[in-house]
Amino acid sequence: MRKKHGKHDHALEAFLDWSESIVFAVFMVIFLFTFVFRVAVVHGVSMESTLYEGDMLVISHLFYVPETKDIIVVNSSAMNETIIKRVIATTGQTVSIDCEEGAVYVDGDKLDEPYVSVDSFQQSSFDMSNYNSSTDRFDYKVPFGYVFVMGDNRDHSTDSRAFGFIPKSEIVGRVIFRAYSRTAGAGRVK
Repeated sequence: MRKKHGKHDHALEAFLDWSESIVFAVFMVIFLFTFVFRVAVVHGVSMESTLYEGDMLVISHLFYVPETKDIIVVNSSAMNETIIKRVIATTGQTVSIDCEEGAVYVDGDKLDEPYVSVDSFQQSSFDMSNYNSSTDRFDYKVPFGYVFVMGDNRDHSTDSRAFGFIPKSEIVGRVIFRAYSRTAGAGRVK
């Protein structure tokens, strides 16, 4: 003999289905933001005019291998804080910075940096031990397991010019998307 389902049983089934969907969605969000994505907020002006104070960024760290021009979030032991900078060079590459020309060279090739708006660099941003008087440049050779980073707002950024190379182990992830900004639109960050 078949049992008749009442109105109450259908409501309970619908509620349980709905609850199961919500629990699954919450679990997926937690999973994604634990293992695939993270959120970071920009503090300071070192990345202007690419990123601005208060921008909310989505970063990815799953299977990430640093590449030149990536914008990364770093738990910097040198700065004792979380910083956001652009990768200029990776393991084995040589960086040469001409302050007067306002140019950065990696392995002898001048970087095309449309995101930078300065024509020269203030030498006060540099650790003078990297100055090469014969070329009138600052030279760096990136060791194994490290990257060389700089802010896009070069005269207002404390970066590898001052504190040296960033260990890859301190990289939290690569910025892939700006979720919110009071100054610029949301979207992919270059």
